[in-house]
Amino acid sequence: MNHSSAPAAHAAPPAVGRDGTRTELVEVVVPVYNEEHVLARSVRTLHGYLTEHFPYPFRITVADNASVDSTWQVASALAAELPGVRAVHLDQKGRGRALRAVWGSSDATVVAYMDVDLSTGLEAFLPLVAPLLTGHSDLAIGSRLHRGSAVVRGPKREFISRTYNLLLRATLAAKFSDAQCGFKAARTEVVQALLSDVEDQTWFFDTELLLLAERSGLRIHEVPVDWIDDPDSRVDIVRTVKDDLKGMWRVGKKAAFGATRMPVPPRVRQAQLPTGMRWQLSSFAVIGVLSTLAYLGLYLLTRQAAPAIVANAFALLVTAVANTAANRRFTFGVTGSRDALRHQVEGGIAFVIGLVLSTLALAVSRVVAPGASPAAELGWLVGANALATVVRFVLLRAWVFNPHRTAKHAREADLSDFSPLAATQPVATNQSTNQESRR
Repeated sequence: MNHSSAPAAHAAPPAVGRDGTRTELVEVVVPVYNEEHVLARSVRTLHGYLTEHFPYPFRITVADNASVDSTWQVASALAAELPGVRAVHLDQKGRGRALRAVWGSSDATVVAYMDVDLSTGLEAFLPLVAPLLTGHSDLAIGSRLHRGSAVVRGPKREFISRTYNLLLRATLAAKFSDAQCGFKAARTEVVQALLSDVEDQTWFFDTELLLLAERSGLRIHEVPVDWIDDPDSRVDIVRTVKDDLKGMWRVGKKAAFGATRMPVPPRVRQAQLPTGMRWQLSSFAVIGVLSTLAYLGLYLLTRQAAPAIVANAFALLVTAVANTAANRRFTFGVTGSRDALRHQVEGGIAFVIGLVLSTLALAVSRVVAPGASPAAELGWLVGANALATVVRFVLLRAWVFNPHRTAKHAREADLSDFSPLAATQPVATNQSTNQESRR
């Protein structure tokens, strides 16, 4: 059973302003395991930097994860020596376990943690926590994969890091760029609400916390960092990779079966569809149903005299043109002949996508059920076209009829219509001036 001990002599008092009211407090946790050789230097460096450059009250907590060397003695001495530093001891290993113990009982406004080797430049700490203190964001992470970051590390760690984060994005739809950088912070009330759903106690703790936060609609702020790899890192890479893959599988399975209880902030509960989206979805759905019925009729009619591929292409082409024209007028409210041809050409991309998907569906149907009837073929085609319909809506709304893009083209057309008049205007002016001079 885990327990923590924080002797009174080692605990930093809460931050109090001049008028006696409590001010914003940031607690920085430094998890350590057998770090006697670097702990004192790193904590003094961190304490000195925060004292001189950090404008908010702070507390540094050294969380000893069951070290078997003299790490606890060093941590205790630092807590007795430096104001605002305390030491906490746990009987079991695990970075996640240490963060859970300290963050879960913290009275600070914002909690953070960083690796004891201080691989991340401390200049990024204020940008990390500032959005949390203002309430703009809920969690914040340092990202070594941000384009503004300056990172020095070997190719092996670079490959592992990028592959891991790519897997998170591909399998769990993660939007954050760097899950494992040892430089993170969160609003205390947010992280304490999430902790009960975080199962991992070791290295996957960070990733699981971020995934839960993201799926809860919480805001995750990222800052670029200067980061130098620690050549004396004690991380067992093979074991960490295995544990991370197991954690990804567990979190993905929980999310798929809805087993996670996630707190949703009021702004997410009160969120509404973007302006016009409700009408656009309704209009697009009606036009889509009519287009599908027209497609079915054309396909069945053409199929009597032509192969399935030809009948499918013809039916898709006719309905795609009509679909784009109808959505242009009724769904997105674009009238007039201006850019009508361009809209049809760009909408033709959706036709090509639908044609590819439906042709593949026909090919698969012939492999799975050779000699299938036209009605059976039609079932496969309807499924493929349903997927193409989703692509069509995204394409039309985000690109073809994007209001900013439409307005830009309209301005360019207006300027083009105006330019011949502008070109002739100076000539008329000169003639008028010459006539005045002759008078």
